[in-house]
Amino acid sequence: MPHNNAVFKIGGKILEDYKNLECTISQLKKLYDDNTLQKIIIIPGGGSYANFIRSIDKKLVIGDDLAHWMAIFSMDYNGTDLNRKFPDFECIDDFEKIQRAKRIFCIFLPYNYLKKNDDIPHSWDVTSDSIAIYIANKLNLNECYLIKDVEGIYNKNNEVIKEISTIQYRELKKSGGLAEIGLSQDNLKKSKPIDSYLLTLIDKHKISCILLNGTFLNSRIFNYFKNIELQNQVYTKIKV
Repeated sequence: MPHNNAVFKIGGKILEDYKNLECTISQLKKLYDDNTLQKIIIIPGGGSYANFIRSIDKKLVIGDDLAHWMAIFSMDYNGTDLNRKFPDFECIDDFEKIQRAKRIFCIFLPYNYLKKNDDIPHSWDVTSDSIAIYIANKLNLNECYLIKDVEGIYNKNNEVIKEISTIQYRELKKSGGLAEIGLSQDNLKKSKPIDSYLLTLIDKHKISCILLNGTFLNSRIFNYFKNIELQNQVYTKIKV
């Protein structure tokens, strides 16, 4: 059963498409308003800004440290932009305020907190996916949610894998059992929807990670928490 406090990382493809974003936020708001969730902490992805920094780093080799902090700053920027679109929700960088609150719906800007708690690798292996799990662990949660524009992790038959352990994921990846990376962006996202450090954090902190589709054509998030037609739901849960 999902925890009543939850961290949601919202990916760039959701943040940068207003229909998708509105769909995701409206579902979260319903879950908050009916008290299904007492704490909702949104971690904004880096999106196109982080991808731009990645391309600069690839061409100019600006270094792991600078690229890392620039990419995290892009998360803060996206969080501030999200707050401009939905000003009813708090936009904060005070982690202790989240810990103290009994009930809160907020956008968390991670830059300052991570500067003070600099214990994750400075590498492109670490993206907002891993940062979301890192924050969830600091809040003593046992699950973390990644809201993306894909249904989950696909096998080589183009089927969504509902549950998979980190060991199974690594084995499938090694054996070619996951969807093959193709030239199209859609295939790439199906093959590699998570960053490569995520599995390490799932193993280390014993936190499950659930991938949910936040696009405007469905209600995956709301249905997951409400256990609506659970057998027919589409998601991927990565666990230890």
